[in-house]
Amino acid sequence: MGRAGLNRTTALATLTLALSAEAPDIDVFMNLFGKVTGFAHHRGYTHTLVGAPLMAAAVVGFVWLLHRWRLKRGHEPPQPVRWRVLYGLALLGSFSHILLDFTNNYGVRPFMPFSYRWFSWDIIFIFEPVLFAFLVLGLLGPFFTRLISQEIGEERRRGMLPGRAAAIAALVLVSLLWWFRDYQHRRIVAAMQAAVYPVTQDETEPPVRVGAYPYPWDPFAWSGVVETPRFVGNLPMNSFFAAVDPQELGTYRPRPEETPLSLAAKKSRLGRVYLDWARFPYVEAEQQNDGSVWFKFRDLRFVYPPTFRFFGRRSDDVLVVWVHVSKDGQVLEEVVGRREAD
Repeated sequence: MGRAGLNRTTALATLTLALSAEAPDIDVFMNLFGKVTGFAHHRGYTHTLVGAPLMAAAVVGFVWLLHRWRLKRGHEPPQPVRWRVLYGLALLGSFSHILLDFTNNYGVRPFMPFSYRWFSWDIIFIFEPVLFAFLVLGLLGPFFTRLISQEIGEERRRGMLPGRAAAIAALVLVSLLWWFRDYQHRRIVAAMQAAVYPVTQDETEPPVRVGAYPYPWDPFAWSGVVETPRFVGNLPMNSFFAAVDPQELGTYRPRPEETPLSLAAKKSRLGRVYLDWARFPYVEAEQQNDGSVWFKFRDLRFVYPPTFRFFGRRSDDVLVVWVHVSKDGQVLEEVVGRREAD
């Protein structure tokens, strides 16, 4: 956004945009207070419409301190600093972060503290390689031209900064990617909603809810989730054909029955946080020899085939939490992520 032209509005524009676009992820430091606390506050107040103005103010304050420090060392910016404009750019950077997080299937809670509801567009993978490639090419575009030095000289003589065309092209490509993935997403969800799904050899049920969540790299591959009155399951989908074959349901699970111990796990702090966030939660029980039970919480949005790897990890270990409950219903342990085997 800076190279696309906003860096001409004031000095320190690109620095402010870059810092404000990253600032909401400062909530990662909540992990210092424990993984459960970190999970509870991930994409929390720093990712909200109320928090964005505060994050922008903090960024501008930091830039002001840096600017004063550089002035004392004789570093004068090439153009005037317009602090009100910088604050507006910091707001834009914060909102761009919320928008990008909204596009993926993890979601955001932008209306906290008035509403704690999660919102997600579900069209982009959490780390979308295609989108990332567009942005990297936009950043490095000027370095790929043979006459870069001459072009930079010409642009400066015209009062322009290098890289503007590449930056605008990158933003246009990102917008086109969103449009394409949104079209594919709506197409596949409509097909899933129109199908009926087998629950026995002789019975079928219409879906209560469906969802489709993207894979990286392949723009037509989606992980579908189907919930019927009695079952819930994952269905690999291809939006190019937009044809649903209910017989391809990969993992089709009956709804687990509630027990006093499962209710205790769900009422734990981690259980409540997870169930508030999860779109298609599924809780499995692992009985222990001493009568206690480990309850594994997973969101079927993030269940992919066993061969799929997410930053080197199997999808079974991604965004999974565990709650250990004693035989008399006491919560013994809460674990975010992979649990060590007993």
